[in-house]
Amino acid sequence: MAAAPESWIDVRPEGIYVRPGGFHVDPARAVDRAVITHGHADHARPGHGAVLATTQTLRIMAARMGQAGAATQALAYGERVQIGDVTVWLSPAGHVLGSAQVVLEYGGSRVVVSGDYKRRSDPTCAEFQPVTCDVFVTEATFGLPVFKHPPAEVEIGRLLRSLQLFPDRAHLVGVYALGKCQRVIALLRRAGHDRPIYLHGALQGLCALYEELGVPLGPLLPAMGMAKADLQGEIVLCPPSALADRWSRRLPDPLIVAASGWMRVRQRAKQRGVELPLVISDHADWTELLQTMEDTGAPEIWVTHGREEALVFAALQQGRRARALAMVGREEDEAE
Repeated sequence: MAAAPESWIDVRPEGIYVRPGGFHVDPARAVDRAVITHGHADHARPGHGAVLATTQTLRIMAARMGQAGAATQALAYGERVQIGDVTVWLSPAGHVLGSAQVVLEYGGSRVVVSGDYKRRSDPTCAEFQPVTCDVFVTEATFGLPVFKHPPAEVEIGRLLRSLQLFPDRAHLVGVYALGKCQRVIALLRRAGHDRPIYLHGALQGLCALYEELGVPLGPLLPAMGMAKADLQGEIVLCPPSALADRWSRRLPDPLIVAASGWMRVRQRAKQRGVELPLVISDHADWTELLQTMEDTGAPEIWVTHGREEALVFAALQQGRRARALAMVGREEDEAE
């Protein structure tokens, strides 16, 4: 008989702990041994003793935190490693560059910890690959039926049409520095926008790292130091926090844009002074969350964070066992 997942996986205050392997997955504080799904700060923390992740995630962690861990081990997608009595391998999560689902095999059972994931095509990272399992541990950031993301290409088309309608205005786009920034750039290139894209200083380092890791982004220039007139009719990317600060006042009549799944909630856009809300998310929407549960074939679902109650209810309605883990330290970011 296969080992019940509850008999070898603990949900502790610091995160998911795999007892027969002696390691955590995405712990919320520094631990001795950690397997990390991706480089966002609510999953990748500093100070770990040993870290296992994809090469890209290790590079991103080092760029953002100085080092990924005191000791590191890179694991390619599909490559297996034995940690204690547990076989561990990684499968693409489609969230950001290097993001991975953590596949855990022990005692005849398989548990998949998804981290954050999306199901849409993204030129900047490997596409999500469903893995059949006994327990699927999923996020639920957009786990309500109201959240149904439009095609990202449609939203990029709205941005490009706005540039044509308002050629004298700089289009200032709020994007998260890791993942969303580079995806928006790549989607713009795919749509035929070959002009230089201007960057806030906080975005330049990770864009350079993406290119170093083999993701072409086309001509990028720093926005700082440009003459105001030179930014008329241009796209300028910045962190969401910079949309309303003094930095934006140097731009010519900026048209405020935000790229986030939360832009589905129009009141959020209005409260933040966003004129052009683009619903572009790096997370699965409601329909995709339900489809992913089907694709994994998992009879049991654990929900880590987000709209846990709604997704647990939906899983129960599908005839699965389900529970909310109520993980602490998972941030709800406006730029998701």
